[in-house]
Amino acid sequence: MRVYTFSEARQKLGEVLDLAKTEDVVIKRRSGESFVLSYRRPGKSPFDVPGIDPGKVTTEDIVEAVHYLRAQPWRDER
Repeated sequence: MRVYTFSEARQKLGEVLDLAKTEDVVIKRRSGESFVLSYRRPGKSPFDVPGIDPGKVTTEDIVEAVHYLRAQPWRDER
């Protein structure tokens, strides 16, 4: 664990962030407050969903699905 003053961390922010990937970093203020900076890996996107095999879906399947959804009564409740 490495300790930086607030001013030092501000001047070396890139270095501090790189170091936080491998170990916790403590940043201390003059008032005595201290903060721990730690790395968090990026999470998965909610849009990262498995796809479908397009070989198994026909144009007719897609047209049928669109017609079905357009005919649903909840579409008119806007």
